[in-house]
Amino acid sequence: MIIFILMSIKVHSQKINKNYKIHPKKTDQIINIDGVLQEEVWGNAETANNFFMILPTDGKQANQQSEVKILYDENNIYFGVVFFNNSVQGEYTVESLKRDFSFGKNDNLLISIDPFNNLTTGFSFGLNAYGAQWDGTMYNGGKIDLNWDSKWVSEVSFDKEKWTCEISIPLKSIRYKEGVKEWGINFGRLDLKASEKSSWAPVPRQFPSVSLAHTGVLVWDSPPPKQGRNISLIPYSLSNISKTKDDKTKSNKIGGDIKVSVSSALNLDFTINPNFSQAEVDQQVTNLDRFELFYPERRQFFLENADLFANFGYETLRPFFSRRIGLGVPIDAGLRLSGNINEKWRIGLMDIQTQNIDDIGLPKQNFGVFTIQKRVFDRSSIGLILINKESFIDEKNKTNSDSSYNRNVGLEYNYGSANNLWNGKAFFLNTYNSNQIKNDHSFASHLQYNSVNWKARIQQEYVGEDFNAEVGYVPRKGYYKFISSLGYLFYKNDSYIVSYGPNFSRTYFFDQSYNKTDLLDQFSYVINFSNRSKLNVFFIKNYIKLLQDFDPLRSNISSLIKGSEHEWTSFGFEFISKPQNNFTYKVNGLIGGYYQGGKRKSLSAEFGYRFQPYVSINSIVNYNSINLESPWNNSDFWLIGSKLDITLTNKLFFSNLYQYNKQFDLWSFNSRFQWRYKPASDLFLVFNSNEVMIPEEIKSWSINLKLNYWLNLN
Repeated sequence: MIIFILMSIKVHSQKINKNYKIHPKKTDQIINIDGVLQEEVWGNAETANNFFMILPTDGKQANQQSEVKILYDENNIYFGVVFFNNSVQGEYTVESLKRDFSFGKNDNLLISIDPFNNLTTGFSFGLNAYGAQWDGTMYNGGKIDLNWDSKWVSEVSFDKEKWTCEISIPLKSIRYKEGVKEWGINFGRLDLKASEKSSWAPVPRQFPSVSLAHTGVLVWDSPPPKQGRNISLIPYSLSNISKTKDDKTKSNKIGGDIKVSVSSALNLDFTINPNFSQAEVDQQVTNLDRFELFYPERRQFFLENADLFANFGYETLRPFFSRRIGLGVPIDAGLRLSGNINEKWRIGLMDIQTQNIDDIGLPKQNFGVFTIQKRVFDRSSIGLILINKESFIDEKNKTNSDSSYNRNVGLEYNYGSANNLWNGKAFFLNTYNSNQIKNDHSFASHLQYNSVNWKARIQQEYVGEDFNAEVGYVPRKGYYKFISSLGYLFYKNDSYIVSYGPNFSRTYFFDQSYNKTDLLDQFSYVINFSNRSKLNVFFIKNYIKLLQDFDPLRSNISSLIKGSEHEWTSFGFEFISKPQNNFTYKVNGLIGGYYQGGKRKSLSAEFGYRFQPYVSINSIVNYNSINLESPWNNSDFWLIGSKLDITLTNKLFFSNLYQYNKQFDLWSFNSRFQWRYKPASDLFLVFNSNEVMIPEEIKSWSINLKLNYWLNLN
C-alpha cells in the first residue's frame, strides 16, 4: 500500500526560496585569510543579510544581525561573514578547537552548498566562534556526513560587538557540473547566548538550518571556472609496535591514496595497502539486546559519497555495510568511483581486495559494489545497487559450508516532496548464494509527514528466512514488521518553553506465518525549553516471544528457551541541559520489568566540562541493575568512560579515551595525538590498550606513528 502511494505521488513546484539570490564578485586581488575582511574588494561585494529566525520561532527577522559576502577567482571561492551582537552580548560558547564540533554546543556558522540544485545532495562548511572547522557531505536533503574532510583554510576574529569569519575554499574541493550558473546556497547561524538559530533564506523550525530544500540561489555572472586537471597523491608511512600476552612485534608500512577527478563532479579514488590505525575507536556499550549491535564506519576511504553505498535500505536492513570489509583482515588495494554524472544522475563503483589469513582458514576475498541513482520529480530518486562478495577458496580445503560468492541486488525509490513536508522510501532486495538452493528477498517502505506541528510515520518491512546479505547489516531475519507513529507539538512564543507535545508509536513483529512475536508500544511527552535544554518522559510496554534461546544477561549462565513469552512495562525519562554553561550534562533513567518476570533499573549520565577553548572533559556512567530468578539472581553492569580533549590550536589535537565495561570485564584506553601541519596533511601518534586486570595483566597494547601528506598535482 505504501509503495503504491509513493509511486503515485507526483508533486512539481518551483524552488521554495528562489527569490533569495546572491551574486559572488570576481576578483583578481589576493585575499589574505586573516579573519579581518580588510581588502577593498570586500566592500564592493554584494551582501546577504536580513537573516530569518528559525528558533525559538520562525517566520520573523532574527534579533542578532548577520552579513555574508562572496568573492571568487580562478581557483577559490571566498566567504566573508560578520555576526553582530546587536541584541544580546556576552561570552561566546564553544566546546573546543577540535574539528567537526557538535553543532548544538557551539556558536557557529554553517554554509550549505548545492552545486547541482537538486535539493538533495551537496556540501557543508562551517566554523565555530573560535575558528574550529566543520565540513561534510550532504545527502537526503539535510543530513550531513562529517567524516568527509576537505582541504580549505579559514580564520576568525572577534570582540564583544561581533565575530568575523574569512574562508577560502578551493573550487577543486567542491564537485560541480561545468557550465552551471546557479547553485543552491544558504547560511545558518547559531547564537547560544541569545538562544537563537537563524538563516539567510528562511527555513521552517522543524527542519535543520542546512536543509537543501530551503536554500537560496548563488548566481554566477558566468559559470564557475573549469577545474582542469585535479590529481592528488596522499602517501603515508606507518611504524607500529604491538604486544599481546605472549608476543611483541614491530613493523613498518607504507601505502597511500590517489585521487583523480574524472570530471568536475566525478572522482576516482585508489587506495594501496591502506591503514586506518588513526581512526577513532568505538565507544563501548552494555549489550542486553538479542541481536547484533551497529557501529558506525570511521575509515576515510569508505566515507566520501558514502550515502550512495551505505544508505540503501534502513538502519537495521542494509544490504551494504562497509565494516564487513577489512576489519581484522589486511586490505591489498581498492578503488572507488563516485559522484555526479550530471544534475540528474549519480554513480558509485567500489572494489576492494583483501588478503587471506591461513591461521583461521580465511581465503582472499573481493568485494564489489555498483550503485546508480537517478533524480526524478523535484526531490525524489530511483536507485539500483549490486553487491558481490567473492571468496577465492582452495578446493583442497573447501567445506560444505563455504560459499564462493554472495550477491545482492536491490532497487529503491526515495520520495521527497517539493515543500519538504513529505518523505518516503520503498525498496526491494534479493540475495544469491553459491551454496544456497533457495535465494530469498526483502522489501520495505515508509511514508512520513513532518509539518511544524504534526509528525506522522507508517512503515512496513519483510525479510525472508533465507535472506543472506553477508556484506550488509541485517541483524534479524524471517519477519514482517509494521510501525506507526504520531506526534504533535504545541508552540509558545516569548516563553520559557518553546514547544511541548506527545508522541505515540507502535511496532509489531510477526513471523512468516503471521504469528505475533514482538509488540512495542511507546508513549512519550517532550518539552523543549527556550534555553535549548530538553525533557522527555516516556512509558514503554513490551511483548516478546523468543525466536531462539537467549541469555538475558549475555553472561553464559543460562538461557531462556525458544518460544517462551515475556511481557513487561517500563517508565523512563531523559533530560539534556542547556549547552551555554561550561558544565553540561545529559541524564536518562529507566525502571520497570524485564524477561522472565524480572526487574530492571537503569541510570545513565553524561557529564561535560570545558575550559574553553582549549580543554574539554566528558564522562559517561551507565548502570544497569537486573533482578532475575535463579540461576541469574541479581546482576549489576557498569559502563564507565572518560574522554579528555586538549586542543592547543585548531591544528593540534590531543584526545584520551578511557573505558571500562563490566559486562566483558574489559578496560580499554586510547590516546590519539594529531598535528595537522598542512591542510589535510597530518601526523598521528596513537596508543591503544585493552586490559583484563589493572595493572597486573595486560591483554594487548599498540603504538602507531603515522604520517600522511596531501600533494596536489596541478
